[in-house]
Amino acid sequence: MKVIILAGGFGTRISEYTDVIPKPMIQIGGRPILWHIMNSYAHFGHKDFYVALGYKSEVIKDYFLNYSSLNSDFSVNLKTGVITSHNSDAEDWNITLVDTGSNSMTGGRVKRMKSFIGDETFMLTYGDGVSDIDIDELLKFHTNHGKMVSISAVRPAARFGELEIEDSIVKSFQEKPQLQQGWINGGYFVAEPTFFDLIDGDDTMLEREPLEQAATQKQLMAYKHDGFWHCMDTKRDHDLLESLCLDGAPWIR
Repeated sequence: MKVIILAGGFGTRISEYTDVIPKPMIQIGGRPILWHIMNSYAHFGHKDFYVALGYKSEVIKDYFLNYSSLNSDFSVNLKTGVITSHNSDAEDWNITLVDTGSNSMTGGRVKRMKSFIGDETFMLTYGDGVSDIDIDELLKFHTNHGKMVSISAVRPAARFGELEIEDSIVKSFQEKPQLQQGWINGGYFVAEPTFFDLIDGDDTMLEREPLEQAATQKQLMAYKHDGFWHCMDTKRDHDLLESLCLDGAPWIR
């Protein structure tokens, strides 16, 4: 199944890195977070990627154009220009890179991918979050309910310790627990091609009119994921994900 990855935003909240590279190219564990997201899908056999580019699109294009040489040893014959790769373990992924405009909103970027997706069910996610979500179970959930869109719902870890208080007495203290309430949008969507019709154009935010309309029409279903999920919005998020890589990244199967 085709997978759209949104990778065109400015990433202003993590400008320590995005002044130079787009957010999806920020590395964790020696690989861009975009690679980690693709690897999660590839584990379940989904290797046909459509990356919606915008801000600093040339950086992502250059990375994949030079992927083989960046990830293998090679010899170069300077006279003939012939390059011979050694020990190449390149992934068998098909990656289509599409410039969806520097200033397009998330919905607009999705809309611009319509000609590549055609009349097929497709998957969609953001280029800045990793998860151990079971893609097979997500697809099964989507197929079984028969609605237009499935969205993964997640409960991220709290940023601060959580106190349970009764009559000023602290009944329990948990240091940065996973939130027990307040499901949020974790990305990792599955959608029918009719979803494109709910998106007006470049100025449309995916998280506003399209998903709101799908919900109003009772065509939006939530797949609850209780496992690991974390986005990379700030340098603090990046540092956490980097530290998790040292201990064995929980999103890598």
